[in-house]
Amino acid sequence: MAVPGTPIDAPPPGIARLRRHEWLSVLSRAVRTRRGTVGLSLMALVVAIAVVGPFIAPNSPTEFVTAPFSGPAPGTPLGGDALGRDVLSRVLAGGWLILLMAAAATLFGVGAGAAAGISAAYLRGWADALIMRSVDVVLAFPSLVFALLLVSIIGPKLWLIVLAVGFSHAPQVARVLRSSTLDISERDFVKAVELQGVKPRLIMAREILPSLITPLTVEAGLRLTYSIIIVAGLSFLGFGQPPPAPNWGLMINENRIGLQLNPWGVVVPAALIAVLTIGTNTFSDAVARVALGVGRQAEEITPLEGHVLVAPR
Repeated sequence: MAVPGTPIDAPPPGIARLRRHEWLSVLSRAVRTRRGTVGLSLMALVVAIAVVGPFIAPNSPTEFVTAPFSGPAPGTPLGGDALGRDVLSRVLAGGWLILLMAAAATLFGVGAGAAAGISAAYLRGWADALIMRSVDVVLAFPSLVFALLLVSIIGPKLWLIVLAVGFSHAPQVARVLRSSTLDISERDFVKAVELQGVKPRLIMAREILPSLITPLTVEAGLRLTYSIIIVAGLSFLGFGQPPPAPNWGLMINENRIGLQLNPWGVVVPAALIAVLTIGTNTFSDAVARVALGVGRQAEEITPLEGHVLVAPR
């Protein structure tokens, strides 16, 4: 037995690296599955269109080049929209901002939710009660309604839409991460660091957070799916980019009255949004399945086997 007062054994470096890089292994395995390959391919297709599209658009997305709701023609393969602008050019130029806003909202929502969930579970007591009751209040509002409430009060500013959508995701992420943190905080490697007198914020950042990368990855994929739908829905309702800027959600709203004359102005942007959400959800499901398998394997491993923890005098 170790002599009292000697330094406490720290977790083996290999274990720490395993926890920090576990998510890379999960993503790699998910990509190799059939479900993951299909989901990632669908996502990559739509992202490529949104990113490369503005540079290869045959016409200016705001230029009047044909008659309103005209059908496909040699210069306009998808016909014209409600004002006679090229549908293909507007589709190619109208997706990058939706993706950027959805990604930013997801990053903000997952980050805020993770901070709240980890803090609530590890600090416990009054901090846990205060954080989780605040989470319950936000959960009382549906995501789209909450975003519309903020936007209608302050105005349809793009940064506000990002914050509103992200903030609406934080409660769900907080609940998931709190549940996972309650288990992680009782593990031996966390208790070992606590006995060394390390500050709680450092324990949460250096020990607990790396062990939650896998559920964070799954949550990020799911929240990205919802962010895409909500951002596109707000654009459809007129709370996104103001006209005449091209935007997939706005295009669906503008061209729905001429659906029988030229359906491409509605069908193509709606299909791209649908493919992107399906691809994101499918890939997230693949990651969740692989993560579940990795988690079951990890339960059979004792991280500090052979290490004796001795409290200081």
